[in-house]
Amino acid sequence: MAMNYLLIDISNSFTKLAFATPGRISKPKRVETTRLSGAQLKRLVRSREIDVIVACSVVPKKNRLVRAAANGTKILWLTSRTKLGVGIDYPNPNAIGADRLANAAAVTALYGCPAIVVDFGTAVTFDIVSGQRKYIGGVIAPGLESMTNFLYQRTALLPRLSLKEPRSVVGKSTMEAMRAGAVFGYRGLVREIISRIKSERFQGRKVRVVATGGYAGLIAARLNEIDAVHPNLTLEGLRIVANLNR
Repeated sequence: MAMNYLLIDISNSFTKLAFATPGRISKPKRVETTRLSGAQLKRLVRSREIDVIVACSVVPKKNRLVRAAANGTKILWLTSRTKLGVGIDYPNPNAIGADRLANAAAVTALYGCPAIVVDFGTAVTFDIVSGQRKYIGGVIAPGLESMTNFLYQRTALLPRLSLKEPRSVVGKSTMEAMRAGAVFGYRGLVREIISRIKSERFQGRKVRVVATGGYAGLIAARLNEIDAVHPNLTLEGLRIVANLNR
């Protein structure tokens, strides 16, 4: 029997929502998490027939809005105890962000393993799935926007930065210099971390590296280390996990 899902990914900056069937997701809607309301969620739930709401959240205080909006519809919360299609080799599985587990489930199902997911969100996270289909840990670094906003907030003369591809590494204005430092510097951070993960864990082996998140397109566009950019990888993970737990 065909199932209809409502997928909800609540992250620190934005919440992504999409309707889905077992085979595909619809075009996602993005809402600032601080502006996410119960009324918005209720309208979505009532707008069409939904069999299961599938959710991952790293903002616990917003979870009650999902529960209230469900109004009797089953909710599948993604946790370390959910069937993911991957194992977990980690000392405290409950400490892993649910979105990171969704990414691990998605990359394994869609691209195979071993794999690294680089998620450009409020923080940039690197999540690793071993050749044995197990989540084995990762790396967390400050997000690109967090770093540039910090410069703006903590200095008297530096402007707020709009992020796009720099024209040159040598800036001819304060804005150009900041943009070069942000984009080229961030690519260097990503390149170095991927290199160290590969040399430490996968010496001489082929590893699939997939990028997702808000700045994946900008940063990954000029990085040969990235094999694919998948903007909706976390939501795909929720769809895949929903299928596994039907």
